[in-house]
Amino acid sequence: MPTNDLPSASTPLEELRDIVAGLKAQGKTVVWTNGCFDIIHAGHVTYLAQARREGDVLVVGLNSDESVQAVKGPNRPIVPEAERALILSAFACVDYVTVFAEDDVTSILTALKPDVYAKGGDYTLETINQDERRLVEGYGGRIALIPGVDNRSTTNLVERLSEEYGE
Repeated sequence: MPTNDLPSASTPLEELRDIVAGLKAQGKTVVWTNGCFDIIHAGHVTYLAQARREGDVLVVGLNSDESVQAVKGPNRPIVPEAERALILSAFACVDYVTVFAEDDVTSILTALKPDVYAKGGDYTLETINQDERRLVEGYGGRIALIPGVDNRSTTNLVERLSEEYGE
C-alpha cells in the first residue's frame, strides 16, 4: 500500500493541546517522549512500554522525515513518517502520536506541559537539551530517564544489514 494511502495516525499539535488539557483536567498523568523511531525494534518497544508506566497517557513526538535526515544523515529515515506514525499508534502503550519538524521540542513542551518528560537511558540530566529540562522542571514537570536495551538501535540494524547484505 503506498504511503499516501495510509490512514492518518498522527494528531496535529493544535488538537493534541486540547486533548492533553482535558486529560490533565481529569487528573491523568501525561507522559511525553520523542524520537525518530525508524525501523522499530525491541529496544523501542521496551522503551515505550517503560515510558508509559511513568503515567496514565503516553504521547509520542515523532521526528518528521526532514528532521530525521538532519539528525541521522541523508539516507535516513528508512521508513517514511506516515508509516512510522502508523506503527507507533498500533502499540497499546502509545495513546497519541504527533509529528514534528523542529530541532528541539521546547515549543511542544510549552504547548502541552506534560507531567513527565521521558528520555532514553543514553541521556543523563546533564546531556539532555538543557532548555527543555529547565522548561519542564520550571512548570513542575518531572524528567524520567528510561534505561535502554543494550545493542538495540536502528543505527546498529542499518550497519548490520549493510555489512551482511550490502554491495
